[in-house]
Amino acid sequence: MSNQFFAVTPFQIPEPFRAFAENGVNQARDGYQKFKAAAESNNEALEAAYASATKGASGFGAKLVEIAQTNVTSSFDFAQSLFGVTSLPEALELVSAHARKQFEALTAQSQELAELGQKVATETVEPIKASVTKAFQNVA
Repeated sequence: MSNQFFAVTPFQIPEPFRAFAENGVNQARDGYQKFKAAAESNNEALEAAYASATKGASGFGAKLVEIAQTNVTSSFDFAQSLFGVTSLPEALELVSAHARKQFEALTAQSQELAELGQKVATETVEPIKASVTKAFQNVA
């Protein structure tokens, strides 16, 4: 057998196909970079949201402890003042005043907790909202 039979004929890819393939590879690389950047940004947003939620939960818990302390102190003060009562009308007046005071305090405390809960929710969602906004701006 001759060497010509096994000779390899050089194969060349036509230029339009080569350009098309290179363009496809470049587009895939760009797409991957955008995807990678979006994933990193989303991870950062989730970490920020988690940190904010943790901080918010801690603040909410501290507020609940503060409210409990206030209410316990108020109850002890009320009980102590009852020991000084000398008549039934005086006791009824004291009970009525305490009930009114507690209702006002509980109303204010409920409002504080609602505002704090709304603040925590807003601060927790903000990093995710910013990340989504940024992602849409990058895509556009």
